[in-house]
Amino acid sequence: MADLFQADPPPRAEAVAPPTAMPLAERLRPTSLAEVIGQEHLTGPDGAIGRMVGAGRLSSMILWGPPGTGKTSIARLLADAVGMRYAAVSAVFSGVADLKRIFAEAEGALTLHGRPTLLFVDEIHRFNRAQQDGFLPYVEKGTVTLVGATTENPSFELNAALLSRAQVLILHRLSPEALTTLLERAEEAEGVPLPLTKPAREALIASADGDGRFLLGQVETLYTASLMEPLGPAELGQFLNRRVAVYDKDREGHYNLISALHKSLRGSDPQAALYYLARMLTAGEDPLYVLRRLVRFASEDIGLADPQALVQCLAAKDSYDFLGSPEGELAIAQACLYCATAPKSNAGYVAWKAAAATAKATGSLMPPANILNAPTKLMKEIGYGKGYAYDHDQADGFSGANYWPEEMQPQTFYRPVERGFEREILKRLEWWERKKRERQDER
Repeated sequence: MADLFQADPPPRAEAVAPPTAMPLAERLRPTSLAEVIGQEHLTGPDGAIGRMVGAGRLSSMILWGPPGTGKTSIARLLADAVGMRYAAVSAVFSGVADLKRIFAEAEGALTLHGRPTLLFVDEIHRFNRAQQDGFLPYVEKGTVTLVGATTENPSFELNAALLSRAQVLILHRLSPEALTTLLERAEEAEGVPLPLTKPAREALIASADGDGRFLLGQVETLYTASLMEPLGPAELGQFLNRRVAVYDKDREGHYNLISALHKSLRGSDPQAALYYLARMLTAGEDPLYVLRRLVRFASEDIGLADPQALVQCLAAKDSYDFLGSPEGELAIAQACLYCATAPKSNAGYVAWKAAAATAKATGSLMPPANILNAPTKLMKEIGYGKGYAYDHDQADGFSGANYWPEEMQPQTFYRPVERGFEREILKRLEWWERKKRERQDER
């Protein structure tokens, strides 16, 4: 395995590849924190990194952000900015043995030369829990200042003990303005403008999806092709591979989008709900997963305010099973729109949770004897079914009997809202309550 530990820059006498042989993204790496694009909220004078550099002292940190936003560049520049020794390791290619060697060399540099080490760990979330624990004593002793980089939510992927010793700094997706600046730097480095029309230039920036590294890779492809005429958006789309949306079905992007879809539906915003639905399906989400969430939403957030919502979602599931993709996705979109535009009520959801909690708290109380079946002689003799009032025998189809255990007071779990069909249910409940009082007065 190649040596993953980089202590100091190589002697200048060593052969270095000519700049033109290096990838464009490598040639355009910033040489100071001031040149880092799009992360001024961190690197500026008032940012967390800017303040640490100004004080000349770094604390351990986790750089969390999407791909191509400058995490590696920032780590390299931090070491130079405060005069620290720089070491780098990738969690993809290394294990405990590599880390032990790096820590030993860092201790030697500190003891012999008084020079602290900034240890950059790329893809730190790929280390398992035991490997992450291995950092703790060296971070606590100050042997290394840890700078970890991750594209995943540290709350889910990193040990709480490690997070408590490091500051989490969030890097943003590069804005169109930041990507434009990066593109202009590329043109300056190449000495010629990109062979693109203005609309194609805007399409190229949009296709990068906030990823500077991806943008520079596409720019390099365009320069390598030596195009004779500028490309328009359509020609650019044919020339370059389409960028796949950043979306891991078992990672945070998945949960962010399903949360956005659910809350857009709850907020009765059909336009936003349709957008997030399209985001998920376009990125390759399992349509049946989305349908399961829509069915859940129909019960949790609409309920009896519009009983047809659940019917619509189940019909969409049947339609998708019958048609498959892409035709069946229209049925999913229809169910999504129905749910977004339906009246909302979580009364059924709240009632079920309250009833479940009460059932758990009250244990195995017996229902009142009058509503128990009495299939045997013994059961009849001990009072099962005695005095049961058959509701259909009443003129108005309502007996007003008590159905609660004798040890419990009647509870009210379900409280319909004044919206949609639940408005009618509320009227029914009020009618039954009034009739119940009348029956009690008669007794």
